[in-house]
Amino acid sequence: MSPNEPASNAGIRNARAGAMRTLIVFESQWGNTEAVARAVAEALGPETAVERASALAASDLAGVELLVVGSPTQGGRPLAGVTKLLTSLESNALASTRAAAFDTRLPMGERGFALRLLMRTIGYAAPKIAKALEAKGAHLTAPPEGFLVEGKEGPLRPGELERAAAWAATLRAPVGR
Repeated sequence: MSPNEPASNAGIRNARAGAMRTLIVFESQWGNTEAVARAVAEALGPETAVERASALAASDLAGVELLVVGSPTQGGRPLAGVTKLLTSLESNALASTRAAAFDTRLPMGERGFALRLLMRTIGYAAPKIAKALEAKGAHLTAPPEGFLVEGKEGPLRPGELERAAAWAATLRAPVGR
């Protein structure tokens, strides 16, 4: 399956049979987070599936060895589809899963004092996603990562898709190494 094609639930179910073991889950409002998800998938290889969180059920994550979850940051949180999927998982559902989290965000260093202060207070989506993944038993393979957009609706900053691919290459390393 090409990372440019949406995964079908049947494709995700094949992960349990060993055909596909890596899944990128995302929500995207203006396409920026989806572009990062697809760049990560392409870097991880053709066996990687890409799917919107809102199209999945908790059972679709069973058997996935590497789970990467991404969302834009809105109000300091991930979009509802990501939150709903992660909260629907049972307590230890990801115990044998390696995971990573990313978000898309505005570069705060270039914003006014009030917005920088607000973002320091409410935070970004990726750390919240990472915390939720760990709460469900996943082992993080990398710290949460943020990819920059030029404005609320984007586009991605130049070089961010290449940075996403480079970040993805670090996700294959075994946990604890």
